[in-house]
Amino acid sequence: MRHFHASQRTRKKNTHVRRKKKIAAGLLACLLSGVFFSQNALARHKEAAPAPAEMQQAVKALATAADEKDTKDTKNAKVAKKEKKEQAKQNPAIGIQQKVAEILREHVAQNAGKKPFKSHVMKMWPVESKDEGGTLLFSDSPESVTEDGILYQDTVKGEARILYYHLNSSDSDKKVAVVLQSADGQPAIVRVTRGGACYPSPDYLHVGKMTQMAYFEGEAHGDIYIGRGRHRLLQENMDTTILHPGDLVYGVYDFASNRPIKVSVIMYPADTDPYEFLEQARVLPKDEQRLRGTFQGMNRTLTSSKAYDPAVDGTVYFPLADDIHDRYRTGIDATDGSAVTNYGNYGVLYKLQIPIVKGGAVQYYLSPLGGIYAGAMTVAQDAVRRRMIETPYERPYFGDATPPESDATQKAREEGLAILTETTELTDLGVYEGGPVTFEFSPPGASNLPVNIIMMPAQ
Repeated sequence: MRHFHASQRTRKKNTHVRRKKKIAAGLLACLLSGVFFSQNALARHKEAAPAPAEMQQAVKALATAADEKDTKDTKNAKVAKKEKKEQAKQNPAIGIQQKVAEILREHVAQNAGKKPFKSHVMKMWPVESKDEGGTLLFSDSPESVTEDGILYQDTVKGEARILYYHLNSSDSDKKVAVVLQSADGQPAIVRVTRGGACYPSPDYLHVGKMTQMAYFEGEAHGDIYIGRGRHRLLQENMDTTILHPGDLVYGVYDFASNRPIKVSVIMYPADTDPYEFLEQARVLPKDEQRLRGTFQGMNRTLTSSKAYDPAVDGTVYFPLADDIHDRYRTGIDATDGSAVTNYGNYGVLYKLQIPIVKGGAVQYYLSPLGGIYAGAMTVAQDAVRRRMIETPYERPYFGDATPPESDATQKAREEGLAILTETTELTDLGVYEGGPVTFEFSPPGASNLPVNIIMMPAQ
């Protein structure tokens, strides 16, 4: 779950190398299975909004730098290609590998599509955030679990959300369950209001995307009555769901309780009773990433004091989960009382509510900045029931074809000036006009962050 953009790379390089190696095999399998889809959603835009006059000089400088980089990369690619051909003649096995790689690259290039406009500027749109709602319980440390025990544990009352994300790194089958028990010895009622989980799998991106889809589509799951001195599972199927070695399990559930409830996330042997196991289990030490804790204010609303006018403001963007403009949440690890940071804001439910000038039709996109991304969102307008949007739609993931930013380009983007280019990967969030629009977003597990939300005049 721990993935960040280049702005975090120096500080967290060693943190993410291991995860990237783990997903590499899954990505190659997806590519070899021929999972490629149609052109980028932005291809239908025939021209872009002109850059503001005061930004022309900055745009020209960035565009020139990009052109020089492309020319250099092209020359280097030709030299490398010639060298690979010579190697292939000497070693047939290498030749086969290179041929497969070339086919994959050509297939991606053919389906990526060329955007029929020149690179142009985007300015950052000013937004304000407000944290509200109940308590977030976040269990992701140790992420790679090698022994049985309690993964996270705390007591909550009222509205709450639990997110658990763990990999079975042992050599035997396991189960992961969320166990509820009354914290004050009195009978209690827990109402599960929303949530979902994907069946465990070694395909981390699939698990990440399917869990988000299950959460955003999930409706109320009913009430759970907890008798005096009794235990209950948050979901009954947790005790029948097996994690084979190498499987990832990921779930997100919203619930509310009328009394203080002790919540325990446990990994235990597949042939063991969860309640009996919990009575003698110990809390496992967290890993070096320390991604577990309790955070107050499980929801974040982003809005703007200024209404966006597509005819006047042109193409704009605002980042999510970058820890610069959208800060990470801080909380407490209840198992030892230490202060922790939720790197990525996992489990936080965002509501994006940017006011729009009446009469303007707006096109929305999501663009991954840190690499491979697979998730989901919802959108609702006026009184219309919210609907789910896959990000990306009709593809298992995207973000893999985005070239790394130069230091200058990254710095400019973080300071409020970005360039929309032919290589910018986008997923279409739809065109809306008329009443206010509300998007729901939450950072998906196994994906890279941050992302940009882009708004532009609809055509």
